Amino acid sequence: MPKLNFHRSILPLEARTCAPGATAYFRGAVERNYALLPPEGVLDSRMPDYAGTIVRFLASPKMGAGFVQTMLLVAPGGGTSRPRNDGLQHFLLVQEGTFNLGIEGFCESHELTEGGYAYLPPGVSFTLKNEGDRTARVLEFYRPYVPAEGLATPGPVVSNIAQVEKVNHTGNPGRGWQHLLPDDLAFDMEMNVLSFAPGTHFPSVETHIMEHSLFLLKGQGMYLLDRDWHEVWAEDYIWMGPWVPQQFYATGWDESAYLLYKDVNRDVSFG
Repeated sequence: MPKLNFHRSILPLEARTCAPGATAYFRGAVERNYALLPPEGVLDSRMPDYAGTIVRFLASPKMGAGFVQTMLLVAPGGGTSRPRNDGLQHFLLVQEGTFNLGIEGFCESHELTEGGYAYLPPGVSFTLKNEGDRTARVLEFYRPYVPAEGLATPGPVVSNIAQVEKVNHTGNPGRGWQHLLPDDLAFDMEMNVLSFAPGTHFPSVETHIMEHSLFLLKGQGMYLLDRDWHEVWAEDYIWMGPWVPQQFYATGWDESAYLLYKDVNRDVSFG
């Protein structure tokens, strides 16, 4: 019988390594209205805005998403090659390491460690540098901002997940929400961390207008996407288009948690 080496590959008992088979096994999926991307299949890219940085694109409009989601692997001393300002709103979440974040209009820079995050409004320049002595990782999300009449564009937000209160909207044991952005109609998006004790799940299969970007921060579980159940682990990425049926059931022995984006607070666009 083969032995399971974590969840990435299956090795024969008598071998330390295993040559790839003639038919590759792909745990992910890319469909019309959703995608599941395990980390091992995502290739490295680069961008002129970043030096000493590997860019891994997880979602983009080419897939059908209304946003871009990347994972940045930044070497010591690496980061933005110039102030980054593409006219879009950005959200950063540090996965590993220490970054120095400079924001236009602020005299002092901000230190972001693991769990540190920042919301950067559209049109605001920022710089990001790896101040540590090892490769650091940060999730970068960006998309156009949808203005609303009578509401000012929100300002920058800098904090850390550890400083955000965990609440339970359902009262069901083992569930938790951490809202990383203010509850303010000026924001056209939410970024939340949802947590699940083993065995907990959604109360129903959800179908809604909101689009999702999901990065599994820790744990494992089963995710229903459209009509198919998928096993997911930490570091997996999921894009969910509007109205796709979805459900999550946490498995394993430890708490599961994921970062979840959704678009909110705006009327339907016919453009």
